[in-house]
Amino acid sequence: MHDISKQNGFCVDMHTKDATAAGETADRLHLVAAWREATVFTDAERAALALAEVGTRLADTHQGVSDETWAQAREHFDDDQLAALIGQIALINAANRMNVIVRNPAGSYRAGMFDAVTD
Repeated sequence: MHDISKQNGFCVDMHTKDATAAGETADRLHLVAAWREATVFTDAERAALALAEVGTRLADTHQGVSDETWAQAREHFDDDQLAALIGQIALINAANRMNVIVRNPAGSYRAGMFDAVTD
């Protein structure tokens, strides 16, 4: 069986390089894996990270996103922002799955490499 976490390395490579190029701090990038215990994220960021985590790990629970997670997200985001956040979570999950399928390796990404595609 292939270790799926190794295949998501491309996304980690891409997003950390783009975030660094956009001015994100190394502390926050290094601590995102431990976001629940880290003090460098706002309450709104924590709510978004919780929704992304639960929305990504749907197979871990038969009930989907908990009322508590929804309430936290609702506290910080309006309907349009929640719709955008849910869309981004879905796109991230789709991209991760495509990278797993094609076994896209990490390390070759250059910051801004796909900018021309999104402009």
